[in-house]
Amino acid sequence: MTVADDQGRIYAGQSSAARRADRRARFLHAGIEVIGARGYAATSVADICAAAGLARSQFYAEFANREALLVDVYDLIQDDALAAVVAALDGHVDRDRRALVAAAMTALVGSIGGDPRRARISYLEMLGVSDAVEQHRTRRRAQWVEFFENTLRSEVGSDFVPPGGYRLAATAFLGALTEIVSDWSRTDPPRPPIEHIVETMVAVLGAFVPDLN
Repeated sequence: MTVADDQGRIYAGQSSAARRADRRARFLHAGIEVIGARGYAATSVADICAAAGLARSQFYAEFANREALLVDVYDLIQDDALAAVVAALDGHVDRDRRALVAAAMTALVGSIGGDPRRARISYLEMLGVSDAVEQHRTRRRAQWVEFFENTLRSEVGSDFVPPGGYRLAATAFLGALTEIVSDWSRTDPPRPPIEHIVETMVAVLGAFVPDLN
């Protein structure tokens, strides 16, 4: 086989683009493993490379520095959680409003809170790193607020406006969700079942949306 280059030639059955994507995925999942266990401050590039089984030169071909990796790891976690929620909403045949919210919350809590490493990165390790990281976290949080706002609007209709308006209601709900999932993920086993978290969040959302409680 010819060694693959940037023109897309094939090596060992993979194009250069596929091999690069595989390397990037290995670095990202190594980031979840190491940062999620040790914390960002205690994690070095050498630690990430060792966990990924890849060279330092390969790391710097993908990321400018540790901070860039942290941001991309965070985005992976958030993207996975959003995909899980969307799939739960799309796949829920029963349009009962309470059941629909419960399905979405179960998917979200399971995606982030079900893995303490993902929860730690999302809710702890992103804090206080730098202004750039904080700005990125704020933007991603705003995307979640917009998602919840749009979902609420589509579900309850334009004739209903929650107390304080949609954006404030979505912000309050997301804040409560963040704190509860963060606390739950740090609780020593055995943790309360996810169903308890979901029941709590349905009750919180019931303060803003009719026909949930």
